[in-house]
Amino acid sequence: MVKFSGTVATINDVARHAGVSKRTVSRVLNESSNVNEATRQRILEIIKELDYSPSAMAQGLASRRSYLIGMLFDDPNAAVIHSIQKGALKACAQHGYALVVKPIDFRSEDLIEEVIKFVRRSKLEGLIILPPISNNDELANALVQNNIGYVRIGAKIIDDPSRMLISQDRLAMQQVVDTFVQAGRSNIAIVAGPQERLASSERLEGLQSALELHGLALPSHYIAQGDFTYESGFACADALFDLELPPNAIFASNDQMAIGLIHKAQDRGVRVPEDVMVIGYDNDPMSARLRPSLSTLARPNELMAESAALRLIQNASSDQVAVPPEFDSFLPTLIHRQSTASM
Repeated sequence: MVKFSGTVATINDVARHAGVSKRTVSRVLNESSNVNEATRQRILEIIKELDYSPSAMAQGLASRRSYLIGMLFDDPNAAVIHSIQKGALKACAQHGYALVVKPIDFRSEDLIEEVIKFVRRSKLEGLIILPPISNNDELANALVQNNIGYVRIGAKIIDDPSRMLISQDRLAMQQVVDTFVQAGRSNIAIVAGPQERLASSERLEGLQSALELHGLALPSHYIAQGDFTYESGFACADALFDLELPPNAIFASNDQMAIGLIHKAQDRGVRVPEDVMVIGYDNDPMSARLRPSLSTLARPNELMAESAALRLIQNASSDQVAVPPEFDSFLPTLIHRQSTASM
C-alpha cells in the first residue's frame, strides 16, 4: 500500500510513487491512448490510494481545456443563489470542473459585451444563466453566434428545450388554490411580482387558471403589484386590507413579499391564518422562522442547477455524462405551515 504523509496529494506525488513522469500521469488523467494498460492501471491505483484529485486548472493546462463553467445572476435573494450554487458545484465536483460565478445587472446596456468578455477571459466551457438575465433573447442569440454553450433556467420555455430548464410555476399554482379552497376560502388575492419578469406572469396567469377550475375569478382589485421586496409586500397589504371586502386568502409571488404582508397584517390586527391565509414562494429560510410560519412553494433550485451543469459538461466533454431523466421537469412543491393551518 502506498503511504502518503502530506495533507493533499499532488500530481508529483502520483508520478513519484508510480515511477513515471508527470506527463504520463497527465495522459492517464486525460484518457490519452498513449499509455500502455499496465502503466495506466498502476497509476489509477496510486491515484485512488493517495486520494488524489486533479484541480480544474491543472487539468486545463494538460488538456488545453479550462474545465470551468460560469454562472450569471442578478437576484438579491441570497438563499436562492446559495442553493443554486450548491447544485451546480455538486455536478462540477463529480466531473472535475470548477464554477465561476458572476453577478451582473440585467438592465445594463453593456450586458452582452460584458458576458462575452467574461466567457472569453475566463475561458469558460459553458454558462448557466439565471432569471431575470435568462429572459434576454438578444444575449442568447449572441452566445449562439459566438459558439458559447449555455443553459437558461426560467419559468417558461423560450428557447430550444435542450438549452432550457423550467420551473413549472403555472402548474404549481393549482396547489395554492386547492389549499385555499379546501379551507373554505374563496376571496383569493395575489401580490404579484414585477411585470417584466416571466416568473411573475406565469404565477399570476397560473393562479387565474387554477381559480377558474374551481369556478372562481381573480378580480383586478385583488391583484396588488409588488416588486419582490419585503417593502412592497408591506405596502400591498394595506391596499388589499383596505378593500370593502378584503381577501381571506393571499398568494404572494415570493416569500419576502409574503413576510412583509404578514407583518403589516399583524400591525393592523388582521389574524393569520384566522382572517387571511397566506402562501409565499421560494422557501426562504426566514419563512420557517416567522410566526406564524409561512406556507410556501419550494422550487428545486439545487436539482435544477445540478442538471444545468451536467448538460453543459455533457456538451463540452467527450466523456459519457449521464443526465437522469428526472432532471428534465421541475415542479415546485407546497410546504404547509402555520399560515394555512385549518382552524
